Amino acid sequence: MASVGDLSIPQRVLLGPGPSNVHPRVLQAMSTPLVGHLDPTFVELMDRTQELLRFVFQTRNKMTLPISGTGSAGMETCLANLIEPGDEVVIGVNGVFGTRMVEVAKRCGASPVEMRAEWGRVFTPEQVQEALDRCRRPKCVALVHAETSTGAWQPLEDMAAPIHQAGALFVVDAVTSLGGCPLEIDNWGIDACYSGTQKCLSCPPGLSPITFGQAALDVIGRRSSRVQSWYLDVSLLGNYWDEGQAKRVYHHTAPISMTYALCEALSLVKEEGLAARHARHKRNHEALAAGLKALGIELVAQEGHRLWMLNSVSVPDGIDEAAVRSALLNEYNIEIGAGLGEFAGKVWRIGLMGESSSQANVLLLLESLEAVLAQHGHPCQPGTAVQAARAGYQ
Repeated sequence: MASVGDLSIPQRVLLGPGPSNVHPRVLQAMSTPLVGHLDPTFVELMDRTQELLRFVFQTRNKMTLPISGTGSAGMETCLANLIEPGDEVVIGVNGVFGTRMVEVAKRCGASPVEMRAEWGRVFTPEQVQEALDRCRRPKCVALVHAETSTGAWQPLEDMAAPIHQAGALFVVDAVTSLGGCPLEIDNWGIDACYSGTQKCLSCPPGLSPITFGQAALDVIGRRSSRVQSWYLDVSLLGNYWDEGQAKRVYHHTAPISMTYALCEALSLVKEEGLAARHARHKRNHEALAAGLKALGIELVAQEGHRLWMLNSVSVPDGIDEAAVRSALLNEYNIEIGAGLGEFAGKVWRIGLMGESSSQANVLLLLESLEAVLAQHGHPCQPGTAVQAARAGYQ
């Protein structure tokens, strides 16, 4: 009989758009013996996980929990619970994941009002206001905080005022940003937000942390139709995850081992501290950018709005981008990502997320990339990329 061990799975350095490398403590947590999903010990772990999620989201929202599914399940949870057929929903589209939100909203029966920007650029409050002015009765405005397909970092701090003034809810995709850069749910007036475990939280893929504020819960409570997804109905999920209940109500069998892993990953985030963790991501991003510049490679997202954790970079003219990625993977055990959509074949996406965001990984990638590019005829002076990155660290 074949087994996983027969595959000789390599130890990769994961520097793509996700997943990121996982801390040994998280892997060890996953091997903890199973208990039932209503076992008192697991219920205690659920409470602990929710409290840690509130810390990372920077919120006091009671309805804060991990959805069973990856970040796309979190997207569907937020939209399916908030949207009813015929609702007007403003969605920022400046990359793949804004486009995906439009598709999910349509499947919920909404009438999306698309607010568009060039790939790699971000939206302003004025653009949000203009989109709201095109609506009769907007239900919500949805923005991607960290657009993984382009490396663009959307400012959120000044967005809630025009959205709330229009009577709409503010929904945020934080799949790539949670745990890697500042995200303040309560202070920024965000009503609903979702993320994923496999990016800056450095937990295996499989759960999607979400949080709903009271205004969003009030909207859900006033629905005239049932949520189209039974599995993702937060009113039902709340009966299982609500720590204030005398008795938890079974909804579906929770992914026990993944919840162990998430709790441990969140503990590591808290031990490091959010400010220190954000500073680490910023420091490694800046050193990588300096090293890439020495190789003649530029970041493509809008200047001043470039993510620390996901670097979308230009492929040099004449270079076979797929061949370079293949060489990095097969010769150096380093994974980086290809471009998506409009950026397919034009960019590489280099992730420095969570455990993968380290000085050692930055220097290893630059040294390896320099060697591979030289093999493909790109002019490189040996050692210049690493030297530039080291200067950035100093």
